[in-house]
This record gives sequence, structure tokens and C-alpha cells, in this order.
Amino acid sequence: MRPPEPADQAAVADYLFAQKARGAKFGVDRMAVLAAAIGHPERAVPCLHVAGTNGKGSVAAMLDAILHAAGWRTGLFTSPHLVQLGERVQVDRAMLTPREISDYVAELRPLAEKITTKNSDDQPSFFEFMAAMAFLQFARKHCDISVIEVGLGGRLDATNIVTPEVSVITSIAMDHCELLGDTLEKIAAEKAGIIKPGRPVVLGRVPPAAEATIRAIAAQRGAPVISVVGEFGEALERYPHTNLEGDYQRWNAATATLAARALPAKWKISDAAIARGLAHVDWPGRWQRVSIGGRLAILDASHNPEGAQVLESSLAHLVAETGRAPIVITGVLGVARARPLIEAIARHAREIHFVVPQQPRACSHEELESLLPASFRGRLVRNTVGDLFPSPDRCTAGGPDDVVVVTGSIYLLGEVMGRLK
Repeated sequence: MRPPEPADQAAVADYLFAQKARGAKFGVDRMAVLAAAIGHPERAVPCLHVAGTNGKGSVAAMLDAILHAAGWRTGLFTSPHLVQLGERVQVDRAMLTPREISDYVAELRPLAEKITTKNSDDQPSFFEFMAAMAFLQFARKHCDISVIEVGLGGRLDATNIVTPEVSVITSIAMDHCELLGDTLEKIAAEKAGIIKPGRPVVLGRVPPAAEATIRAIAAQRGAPVISVVGEFGEALERYPHTNLEGDYQRWNAATATLAARALPAKWKISDAAIARGLAHVDWPGRWQRVSIGGRLAILDASHNPEGAQVLESSLAHLVAETGRAPIVITGVLGVARARPLIEAIARHAREIHFVVPQQPRACSHEELESLLPASFRGRLVRNTVGDLFPSPDRCTAGGPDDVVVVTGSIYLLGEVMGRLK
């Protein structure tokens, strides 16, 4: 394979991100048109389809690890990426290379232009380009099975052209309300849009109102429902263990376990394979401990109200473990998401550094400061990722004995991880 040309990579990136700059496009019709134009590769490889407000990426990674431990060749499609675009599409956890991305764009772009000539409304979005690459890659690399993470919602998400072996809904909480609805029931109905007739659906820990909505839709479609709480109860000690930290990851592990068990018998997923997979999950940025110049730092994507509740528990455990309040670096996209996160951070941090991720929807320093509770008595600093992480082995916040927690938008974590690498 010839090495990628930097000029080619730059042109490809410019083209793809120009599609992203057009904005998100909610709906499955364009994806269906694009899939037909490339021969419906999404039908070539069986899949599990994973939706949810939080936890869907972790559950997808757990399922990939379980399937790999069972001996299958796996495809994994997730979003967004942390550092490299190719992270979104992986086969046996090997990500798309820059050359493969360039080649796929060269293949897909003429088709997209032909489609757009017939109907300008069918111009594929950035996400649809990436989904098409995933479906093609999984088919051409002869994957046995794939795990497909929903981008947003479910019913109208571009990935909802698949007919999965199992549908998974990890959690339901108030997020993306402007698109999905302003009640738990409405959001649950959108997520439940991935349920297919007769195919089992695994339900994570969700509020009763959301569960009732999902069960009603599943009943209409003749889809059996398997519930984490129904199988494992409320006591945490009954839940599976995983190498990912946090009580919520044990809830996610239970969801992945039930999804693996719900696969048809031909997949031969043993309890031993499930345990091996859960013990070796690779999913960065979820309460991930790293060393920066010998100092403990924790990278954790917590970006909405439900995530803020989990973060608060994790910070409390960290203070109990270390005996001191951490230094927290945070940046968030959107005030509604930032408010509960900052309130949680303020209750546990000794020092807070506000940064602005390089995203159009990122909260400004002023917006973040306006949300800080008056009860916070620690030090507050406006900062940048570049100043905080000037080199891969250095963080300028705090002293050598301070633990640093980087949390908030996944885009912020990506910027930090890019500096650390």
C-alpha cells in the first residue's frame, strides 16, 4: 500500500469537514439513497445496534471486546473520534488509515455528486460519509459481525438502515432536547426507533416512564425486551465486573452481557468469553487514568446532566482515595450541559481551570464563570489546552502532588489527548 500523501490528506479532510460545516442532517432517507448507490454493504455483515443518552460508546466497545474474545472478526463504528478520524471505523480494533479514508472519499465523492445532481436534498452529510465507509470496510474486510453505535437519537439516525441481530438502548436522560423532545417519554420513543420487528432489545437502566414507552413500542413490533434491572436487580454486587472504572461501567457491562447473550445460538458466546471481553475493554477517555510526568491525571468525558451525576460520584470517590481535592480542567458545549457539570465539579475541586474547546458550540469563559456556584471558594483560572499541556509529559496546573481531572466535552478530551501524544 502506498503511503498517504500529505496534500491528499489535507484535501480529503477539507472535503469531509466541509460536509460537516453544512450542519447535522436528521433523517435516514439520504443514507438509504447512498447505501443503495454503493450496493447496500450494511446488509453484508450482521450487527448489533446501540443507542442511548449515555453509555452507548462504552457498551459498544464492551460488545466488540466480547465478540473478539469469542473468536469473531469484528467491526466497530462509533462517534465522535478523540484524536484521529479513523477511530470511528475499526476492524478488530485497527482503525481506518489516512490512506483508506482518502481512497473511500475518492470512491464515494463521485457517487455523492451524482446523487446530489438528481436531488440537492440528498447531499450526504459528514456522518453519512463515515457510516458508508464503515459499512464498506466491514464488508470488504470480511467481518463476521459488527457493532454500530447510533450517532444521535435512533429513529432518524443515519445508522437506522440496519436490521440488527440485537438492538440495545443503554440509558435515557434529558439531552439534545431540541431534536429529540422535551420529555423522557419523547426521547425514549426516538431511541426506541431502532427496535426492529421480532429482534430482541436489551434495555439498560432507564427511568420508569422511559421504560414504559420503550416496552410499548417493542410490543407493537413483536420484539422481546430483556432488562438489566430485571435480570440483575438493584444491588451492584450482582453486576458484572469490567476493567473500566466506575459503578456506571458495571451497569454498562450488564447491558453488554445481556446483549451478547441475546445473540442467536450460532454466535456461541460463552460466559467465559463475556468475562474475558469485559476484562479487556479498550475505551479511552472514560475515567481513564494516565501519567503525565509522573503525576496522576484522569480523563473523563462527562458532558450532560446524567453524566454530571456520575462525575460527582467519581470525584467523591477520588477525594476519598487520595485524601485531597483535585484540580479540574473543564470545557463544555452548551450552557444546559455545562450547568450541572460545573455544579458537581465545584463541590469537589480545589482549583478549576475553564477552557474553551475548539468547537462552534463551546461555552465561552464568561458563560462558564456565570454558572459557577457562589459557594465555590477555590481558585478559578481561565486557560487554554496549549498552555495547560505544553508538552506530552507536562501539565502546568497545580503542583507535583496534585491529581488533575480533565472532564467535560469529548472534544476537549480529544484536544488534550492529542497534546499528550
